[in-house]
Amino acid sequence: RRRGRGQSSRLGPSIDAEMDEDGVDIPAGEGASVVFGEIELGDGTAEGVAAGNIHTGGGEAEERFELSAASAATRERQEELLREFEQRRRQRSVAVTTDDSQVRKQLRALGEPITLFGEGPGDRRDRLRKKLAELDAQDGGELALPEEALVVEEQEVQKELFYTEGSANLMRARTAIASFSLPRAKARIERTKRRRADPEVDEVAELDAAAAATASFANETSQLGDGRPLSTVRFSTPDDGAMILSASWGGVARLWRRDGCEKIVTIRAHESRCTGADFHPTATLAQVEETASGAGSETVSFGTACADGVAHLWSPGGKHLRTLKGHADRLGRMAFHPCGDYVATASFDKTWRLWSVETGEELLCQEGHSRPVYDLSFHPDGGLCATVGLEAHGRVWDLRSGKCITTLVGHVKQCLSVDFSPNGFHIVTGSDDHTARIWDLRRRGCLYTVPAHSSLISSVRYEPKDGGFFATSSYDGTAQLYSSRDFSRINTLRGHEARVMCADVAPGGAELATVSYDRTLKLWRQQRRGKAVKEETQEGPVKMEL
Repeated sequence: RRRGRGQSSRLGPSIDAEMDEDGVDIPAGEGASVVFGEIELGDGTAEGVAAGNIHTGGGEAEERFELSAASAATRERQEELLREFEQRRRQRSVAVTTDDSQVRKQLRALGEPITLFGEGPGDRRDRLRKKLAELDAQDGGELALPEEALVVEEQEVQKELFYTEGSANLMRARTAIASFSLPRAKARIERTKRRRADPEVDEVAELDAAAAATASFANETSQLGDGRPLSTVRFSTPDDGAMILSASWGGVARLWRRDGCEKIVTIRAHESRCTGADFHPTATLAQVEETASGAGSETVSFGTACADGVAHLWSPGGKHLRTLKGHADRLGRMAFHPCGDYVATASFDKTWRLWSVETGEELLCQEGHSRPVYDLSFHPDGGLCATVGLEAHGRVWDLRSGKCITTLVGHVKQCLSVDFSPNGFHIVTGSDDHTARIWDLRRRGCLYTVPAHSSLISSVRYEPKDGGFFATSSYDGTAQLYSSRDFSRINTLRGHEARVMCADVAPGGAELATVSYDRTLKLWRQQRRGKAVKEETQEGPVKMEL
């Protein structure tokens, strides 16, 4: 059988009836003729149609078939839904004033009741919007609304730099910070240039040696810090970490002697949980021992921050000196400025504030974050401050001018910790996205992303003298040590039975302290041949090669 458009084929009597691709029976037998495709009207076409040999659609050209009752009902429901969707779209596009008196006035002008039984201002506003949308649909276009119904046009966002008036004390503080930080920055840069010009100095080898030494870290001491989880731990700076400060959710702050982890001072700092604590840059173990011997001191030794929104400053013997009150919500971390004259606090009221250590006066209330601010850190020179919070990025502020000089954007979840490197141009941040990011201030961008932990990173800290490595602590129950040159992991410290809340590195990098939700304070120290490395002798600090 051969078939084609406009062709016919004769089927012999021996061929049975078949079906074409459309399921139509093909007649078989002698004289049977099948036509495929269109045919031209000829002289015999009319006779063929009349005889029923040629099939046509039949009926008039404009003939329509009636729908069944079920189909008609379905079609009506669909049309009703379409009208309802269009009505809702129009209602959303109609702008209505939020002033209830104006809403009543417009309803009266449209001939509608100004209020219905049990109707509130929100319901009345929705009724006006619906009525305006109906009128809009009747007019077939956008309805011209009275002026009272229009929402005030949005003002353009001010993108240019603007300033807010500050106090005279803030001006003096900015001047003092500039006088303190600029010489330190100059000295740091000159020192770096001299070292790079010295052929005997191999900076890369020194950084690698400092990082490699952390591979021998082992747990030396573990102490029960409080009856509730510990939140913060810090080493004192001038005496190379001879003293340790811890704070707990029970509101208790304790000072510990590093050697042997012996408790020296215990104070009930707050009624609520402590969220942060820090040593004053001049605080030493000798000051505490002098106070214990009877020589009282009124100098500030450390500070504590609390969930009740208040921070306190304390003497070496644990005497309360000043209260820093002004935040509208709970506090996060706190940090002292390197010059020692100022202290900063981060808060869940979306601000961080700068306070005078001498008077306790609030000098600066810095806005700029859209969500709570959790941690902050000062540049080693003292000219910059980095802040991070729950909006997943951080900001770097110039304390001398008040400007935000760069934004640290890259984390995908809330940032909970930040610290400056001693080299002056690197920043490390820790986040709830389980990563630590290294930022370069010279490039104003992210230098490297470290997939550090399997859970939230609670703190990040550089070794404060040379910055050869940095430490991270996490809710996965571990603390990890990373090289600051190639960001490779050197060591993982395991020993806590619950999430690690905070970690800190002693100046020189020979010790590291961690506090945990399991209420313990652990001291980790570099080991050599099974014994801890001692950094100091009677003659002073010495360099130990492992």
